[in-house]
Formats: sequence, C-alpha cells, structure tokens
Amino acid sequence: MKKIPEFILSKEDVDELKNISMRDVINGRLFTRSLIANQLPFALFLAFFAFLYIGNHYRMEEQMREIALLNKELKSLRYEAITTSSELMYMSKQSEVLKKIRSKQLDLEELTEPPRRLKVKK
Repeated sequence: MKKIPEFILSKEDVDELKNISMRDVINGRLFTRSLIANQLPFALFLAFFAFLYIGNHYRMEEQMREIALLNKELKSLRYEAITTSSELMYMSKQSEVLKKIRSKQLDLEELTEPPRRLKVKK
C-alpha cells in the first residue's frame, strides 16, 4: 500500500500537535504553527462553503415563509371567488331580476310565451 507523502507526518509534526494547549488556541499561537498554517487555505475554503450553506438555508426559509403566505392568500381569494359567483348566480335568477325591475318601476314585462326561432331562407 502506497502512502501519499503529503499526509505522512514526521515525528516533529506529531510532537507539535501533542503540545497544543487551550492557551495556544485562545491567544492565537495555534495558527502560527507550521502544520496548521499549511492547512489554513483548506480551512478557509471550508469556512467559505459553510457561509454559503448557512446563507442558502436562510434564503430557503424566507422563500418557504413567502410560499405559505401566498398559499394563504390564494385560499382566501378562492373562497371569495366562490362567494361572488354564487351571489351573481342568485342575482341573475328570473325571480330576483323581476323584483329589481318592479322595485325600480321600469316598464318591462315578463314574457308569457316562449321565444320563437326565425328561419331565414337564403
């Protein structure tokens, strides 16, 4: 089995990793060590993708809230459309039209005989 030379740690590197204390992390000396400094570009790369992931998550939550509001509005508009169409159907009934004509005292009369078809010869 071949080992990749980049990942083989020397005895000095291992000793350097063993000697890391919490004080080194707090005061920032951890980033001055050669082993950590060599990995810094990769850590920045990972941090960049972490920020992208978090931003994408917040954007998705915002869009989900917007979709929920639009669905709620669509539902209320649907109910309003059904109510309006039923009111219009009620108002267009023959008996309701007659009541409105009589209340406004228009000189219109109801047909007593059915309408006839006219046939035109060419």
